[in-house]
Amino acid sequence: MKLKVFVTLKPGVLDPQGRAIHHALGSLGFEGVQDVRQGKLIELEVADDTDDATIDGMCRKLLANTVIENYRVERA
Repeated sequence: MKLKVFVTLKPGVLDPQGRAIHHALGSLGFEGVQDVRQGKLIELEVADDTDDATIDGMCRKLLANTVIENYRVERA
């Protein structure tokens, strides 16, 4: 089974990489970009019988820092 794990910073957490991207877009002449938040996409291939609790454990213990990040899992 293929999974996509999307990891993003929680609202209110500073995003210096997002700010750098926002500044670079403006410098390149791209107008109208009001905000940029950068995240991560992690693609996993796991056994078909992997349960939700195991997937959640992977995310909480390694893939996301749940103090400052949210995550969302999609089955591909």
